[in-house]
Amino acid sequence: MTRSLEDVRQEVWSQLKDSQCVYLATAEGDQPRVRPVTLLDIDKKFWIATSPRSAKARQILRNPSVEFCIPLSEECGNGYIRIAGVAAIVSDPAVRTKIGEKIPFLKEHWSGSDDPSFCLIRITRVEVEYLKPGEMEAQTFIV
Repeated sequence: MTRSLEDVRQEVWSQLKDSQCVYLATAEGDQPRVRPVTLLDIDKKFWIATSPRSAKARQILRNPSVEFCIPLSEECGNGYIRIAGVAAIVSDPAVRTKIGEKIPFLKEHWSGSDDPSFCLIRITRVEVEYLKPGEMEAQTFIV
């Protein structure tokens, strides 16, 4: 059965949670680097909270192109959502405060959004690839 692009988009967005573990890929020179992170979907934008001294923050400063992958598993098989985008470290205090107030684990790791060891990363979506569990061919669309 062929689905419309709008149906595919809705299917992808319905799989995203306010907070979930994803596998984030950055680049260090010619070498991709992948690690699990907590991706936050706040105000229809993607955010990651980390340390400014983390490898991912340093790598994003050098090369803002990133991708993350969300594995999907259902009885009929496995699939994934892969989203490519551009990452930026947010320094605006108003944005850090607004988003920081919505990060459930902020106080577990930092004294607040003005803590110098708190780094907020925004990911702007560019392209989505979606393999529905049980299917063999991924669909791609530009955001």
